[in-house]
Amino acid sequence: AKKKNKTPAGIILFIGSMLFLTAAILYYSNRPKFVRYPAFGIDIPTIYSIHGIDVSHYQSDIDWDEVRDMQVKDIKIGFAFIKATEGTDDVDDAFKRNWKGAKMAGIPRGAYHFFNPYRSGKAQAQNFIDAVRLAPGDLPPVLDVEQAGVLNKEKLQQRVDEWLTVVEQHYKVKPVIYTGADFYSKLLKGKFDDYPLWVAHYLVKDKPRVSRNWSFWQHNEAGHVNGVNGFVDFNVFNGDSSAFNELLIK
Repeated sequence: AKKKNKTPAGIILFIGSMLFLTAAILYYSNRPKFVRYPAFGIDIPTIYSIHGIDVSHYQSDIDWDEVRDMQVKDIKIGFAFIKATEGTDDVDDAFKRNWKGAKMAGIPRGAYHFFNPYRSGKAQAQNFIDAVRLAPGDLPPVLDVEQAGVLNKEKLQQRVDEWLTVVEQHYKVKPVIYTGADFYSKLLKGKFDDYPLWVAHYLVKDKPRVSRNWSFWQHNEAGHVNGVNGFVDFNVFNGDSSAFNELLIK
């Protein structure tokens, strides 16, 4: 009797592995990058694992426990940026309440300053420092700069640099810059490229259109979250949990 040809086990294993790899590539390449979540009221990018919101007094009273407890499939709120100050003397009416509430709910929190281009960067930094005490587990301080007024590029950059320098010296951590994709490209690019970037860019389906690394992306301004009245901005972190924890204040 003739001997039957036997296919070596190694070849079978190799073919099986290649078929699995091909199927995985096809699955992930065809998987929608944004998925509609009716409970959140928006499309959410599924290729990021850490999602968050940013709030101010415009959201009125927030039930932070409800924010923390809301979860739809694998999407939940993993961080919150909270408006603290604006200009040289304004403190957001809801900052203290939100700052405490997020902490008690166990949501990693960050504080941001809304920049007034017509005021001294140093004076605005002092306003933020007077209002915000950061603790281990908090996110770095944030400068929200999205207006230049009639200032030229050089003057705007000078005042932004003043704020960043004073705040970094005080908290011993490099601040995050929040701005729009176009604003950054036109007025900030080249001068502040070594600062972590939180970029606002809507109506795109995979990532913000900026030509540099970024840490946070504000992808929608009309989301819904339990415990929050009205619309709320939605963000993602560009990294995994280890990278996120590395960013937190020690």
